[in-house]
Amino acid sequence: MNNFGFVLATKMLVDGKRKVRYMYHEETDNPQDSGWRFFCGDEDDEYVNNPDNIAIYDINTILDIDKSILPYLDSATGTAFEREDENSTFIVSPDFNPDGEEG
Repeated sequence: MNNFGFVLATKMLVDGKRKVRYMYHEETDNPQDSGWRFFCGDEDDEYVNNPDNIAIYDINTILDIDKSILPYLDSATGTAFEREDENSTFIVSPDFNPDGEEG
């Protein structure tokens, strides 16, 4: 995908080539940032809150690992999706707060 903008993802997801189990789309002031954030679902708060564990990626890096996210990439900001395991279908996350905090 060209001109999509960068995404943020955990290194656990990308380095481990793990499928996405949680993703959200937040507003951003940076035109190069798509606003998408991707997680494999095993990260705890301590891991996610350490900036060394999050990196900037091209969307194609994530798509190479997990093409099942593709239908959701046009979703509006303020939306989040989750799934129970790597083979489940994504559902809208009922606990997502558009301010970027769960629950």
